[in-house]
Amino acid sequence: MKLIIQLVLWVLIAFLAWQLYSSIIGPVKFNEKRDARYAKVIDNLKDIRSAELAFKEINGKFTGSFDSLIRFIDTAQFARVQRRDTFYADEKKNRAFGLDAKTGGYILEETLIDTLGFTPIKDSLYGGTDRYKRMMKIPVEGVDAEFELKAGVVIKNDDPYSAFEAKVAKDVILGDLDKDLLSQEKMVVSVEGVNGKYIKVGSLETVDTSGNWPKIYDAPKQDK
Repeated sequence: MKLIIQLVLWVLIAFLAWQLYSSIIGPVKFNEKRDARYAKVIDNLKDIRSAELAFKEINGKFTGSFDSLIRFIDTAQFARVQRRDTFYADEKKNRAFGLDAKTGGYILEETLIDTLGFTPIKDSLYGGTDRYKRMMKIPVEGVDAEFELKAGVVIKNDDPYSAFEAKVAKDVILGDLDKDLLSQEKMVVSVEGVNGKYIKVGSLETVDTSGNWPKIYDAPKQDK
């Protein structure tokens, strides 16, 4: 009888030890996987933002279509320009006031812009790679989904502004991890975390093209 009680106690101790270990290591493992996945997702969101900003620069508005973005990147080019200032006499004013530009007359200043050539946008933004063709995909192993992309108009001070938003739910990114920890992650409100239920860039509510991730994800990557 005594032996049975000892065995039961050892089993109970082992169980409690495992529970304690799991309660400590579980969140650590969750955070490691979360951070690694977030980094990949945010890289794609940055690529989407770069494409949207270039699209707007040339077309005057954002787009809610990945197909339009990819076609645009495949064909569009940035103009390489050089600005230079030039000065010359304002002959009309100088004649009217009897002045001489050489001795203190009116001078006009003009900025000239010379086009030096053109650079493909895909080379300028993506270093000649074709990763932009995959930027709409959620880059998490085992996840077959795309970012939700929308474009619209935001009114600010009675003026319309083109806007876009690309986002993905944390449920999609972390859906295979611990459900309790995932629920906590969706309620995060912190300057060091990704707030809310989504990771996103841009906004359809305010004039904003930033992302909702902390600055640590914008730090330069170090070569290993």
